Amino acid sequence: MCDYSLERTASRPAQVGDQLQVQSFHDTITRGFADIHDRSTAVCLRPGTELAFASAVRYEPKSFWPWRTKTAPSHLARFRQIDPETPHRHHDALELVDGTLVLVNRLVCGQRAVVLQLPREQSIVPYPEVRASGQEVEEKTAP
Repeated sequence: MCDYSLERTASRPAQVGDQLQVQSFHDTITRGFADIHDRSTAVCLRPGTELAFASAVRYEPKSFWPWRTKTAPSHLARFRQIDPETPHRHHDALELVDGTLVLVNRLVCGQRAVVLQLPREQSIVPYPEVRASGQEVEEKTAP
């Protein structure tokens, strides 16, 4: 997904193998991911997408000194959305290997990552109703 402030920016969904770069987008206050070959288009990640960064993930901590960066203990991260019910704030985040959640907007620009894996598509598979005794109940159809 792409954060709310990228709604007016050209975007496309991520694909396995995409080579991405963290960057700021023109006329927005948001950082996000773009393909290294087309930096004008935001690449939107779905929650659960796994990324491998070229080097350990660097980000700006929530502190009085934002120019000081932190370095994660790993190159791997999983994309998440946090507080989606709260409008007009950044929701896109990465969950690092140690469990730390970092807003994408706090990532240091210029870092490169590869999309390793996309989340499985959600599909609803009908299961037959099962009674407490373990016997299946016939599916009923509308008349």
